[in-house]
Order: sequence, then C-alpha cells, then structure tokens
Amino acid sequence: MAAQKDLWDAIVIGAGIQGCFTAYHLAKHRKRILLLEQFFLPHSRGSSHGQSRIIRKAYLEDFYTRMMHECYQIWAQLEHDAGTQLHRQTGLLLLGMKENQELKTIQANLSRQRVEHQCLSSEELKQRFPNIRLPRGEVGLLDNSGGVIYAYKALRALQDAIRQLGGIVRDGEKVVEINPGLLVTVKTTSRSYQAKSLVITAGPWTNQLLRPLGIELPLQTLRINVCYWREMVPGSYGVSQAFPCFLWLGLCPHHIYGLPTGEYPGLMKVSYHHGNHADPEERDCPTARTDIGDVQILSSFVRDHLPDLKPEPAVIESCMYTNTPDEQFILDRHPKYDNIVIGAGFSGHGFKLAPVVGKILYELSMKLTPSYDLAPFRISRFPSLGKAHL
Repeated sequence: MAAQKDLWDAIVIGAGIQGCFTAYHLAKHRKRILLLEQFFLPHSRGSSHGQSRIIRKAYLEDFYTRMMHECYQIWAQLEHDAGTQLHRQTGLLLLGMKENQELKTIQANLSRQRVEHQCLSSEELKQRFPNIRLPRGEVGLLDNSGGVIYAYKALRALQDAIRQLGGIVRDGEKVVEINPGLLVTVKTTSRSYQAKSLVITAGPWTNQLLRPLGIELPLQTLRINVCYWREMVPGSYGVSQAFPCFLWLGLCPHHIYGLPTGEYPGLMKVSYHHGNHADPEERDCPTARTDIGDVQILSSFVRDHLPDLKPEPAVIESCMYTNTPDEQFILDRHPKYDNIVIGAGFSGHGFKLAPVVGKILYELSMKLTPSYDLAPFRISRFPSLGKAHL
C-alpha cells in the first residue's frame, strides 16, 4: 500500500526556536502548517534547550538592533498569550577597555537607534557591582533593555501556541528524503507529506538535508560547554541583588558571557562563546571527546574577575552551535528551488532574534516581500558557493 500523502501550505523541518517561530507565524496567518522534529520533544540534542538565554539590543550590527525592536514586541505578545513569564529584564553589562573598538561601535549603535543605555566608568562599576573585579580598569556599557529569556518555557509556550492555532507538530519523525518540485515531497521515517513550500531550520543537521538538493553551506558545528559556578554567598550574583547579564569583550579570542543566578539555586551561568568541532550525530556518544580548554579559560576568568564564585564549575552541560564564517544568519531561498527556504547559522545569538527570523522565513516561504533587508543574510555572500555546487 502506497504511503499516504498530505498536502500542506508549508512544512517546517526542525522544532528548535527558529522552526517554531516560523511555524507560529505561518499558523497565525491561517496556513496549513506541519512542523517536523526528528527527536521526541522536549530534547537536548540541538541548540534551543536549556533554561535561559540573554536578550539584548546591544549589537555591533545595526540591523540586529533594528530587528530586536520588533522581537521584544513579539516576545511580549507570546508571554501575554501564554499567561506565563518568559522574560525578565536585568540589564546587560558589556565590559571592556575604554579603547575597545567593539564597545565603541555598540555604544554608537545604541545612541543612533535611541536605545536606553548608560556608560559607566571603572569607579562607577566598582560602586554598583563590587563583586566584579576589574584588574585592567575596564569600563562598562549598560544596555537597560537586556535581560533573560526563559528558553525552555518559551519553546514550550510556542509549541502550545502553534497547536492552538491549528498547526500540527510531529516529533520522533526524522526526514530521510526531500524531493523538490512544484510540490515538495518530504519522506520521514513514518510517512510521506507534500507541501507547496518547505522551510529547513535543522541546525547542525542542515547540510545533511541540503547535500542531496545540490548545495552545501559553509556551516561549522561546535560542541559548547555550558558552565555553572557556585556562589560562595548565595544570592550575591542574583537578580534580587540587581546583578545583570554581562558580556566581557577583549579578554580572550571569543567573548565570555554570564547570566545572574536563577536556573539552578546558587549557581551562575558563565560560559565561553566558542567550542570544539563536533559531529551532531555523535554528540551524545559516551566516546565523544570533550575538550575542556575553554573550561580552563573560564576557571581563570572566574578566579580573577568574579571573586564570590568558586573557580571550579559545579555543573557542565553541552549545547550544539551551528555558525557561518561571518557569524551572520542565512535566511534565503534555495538557489535552484524557490519554494525551499533555508534558515541556518543562528547559534550563540539567534534565540532572542527568533521572533523576527521566523517572520522572515514565513514571508520567504509565502513569497511575500520581506520586512527587512536580507542582504546580510543571503547565501550569495559566500563566493565559494557558485554554480558548481548546484
């Protein structure tokens, strides 16, 4: 007996935060939408799990700051509709030397876009945050809009909203074949589906789906160690003490970031914005090697800069990153099949931007005029991806 085929307006592959917001926008516009996820939900195999993420408007790139204005509105709407708190404003403190060019560019961007912020001298930082040690005389830039998104709660609220809007979420169905055409056929481990358009938001598995479609994107998959550090005095780095999220610039090749205590009692998340190359299929294998060079960097950082934390991690979790060479997103149609849309390269800063990313992917899938300039996100910016790859 032939496999049953359902016709959908759109199929979205990957139920991480980007795929969920894409499905959410499609369902809100009364499209018949199917969201496919290869693992059973909830799971921790990709990039969208865990309890918390930083949200901010402070960016080097002005296009992200502009997108964040609308992201905050959509996050607030989802929070209202879900009837549960998904966001907490704590402020985001950027730290670096006065001459740090990134700090200067971010400050200029916030000023230009009229985002409320404060510039803090070393002395002001010592007064406001006495449990941060500034051995080099760093200055601070406080993005008042910054805070914490409760990631797991947000993802669950979004999946509930998709179902309430009439969308279908099917987990435990791995996509094994995509056949392009006027209607795209998607075969999973369970059955086959057909759709007028397809959106691929598959994180580390993106290229596995794209190679048979004649394209391979320059995506780097990394395993990140997410570290939590115990407070010596409970609450000293907590939200109740008005301690902000922070991003420390210029100390290491990659940024070090932290969130106030909350997800685990008495533990503060402080992590390194980089990791080690990893095959997503081997992420959970017992033999998977974990390089702890970044943990050693963080231990030194905690000892030198956060004296009220114990300088050995109390908990180490792992997360997958999928990045492009320039660390900007890919939001584009397949170069050959214009009803196949690709969203990729979000890791490290994509969660907060997902409300607008999902809106853009919805617009691309429905062949609507995008709400934002997509020049920074086009596949064509990578010159190595010529016609030979198609």
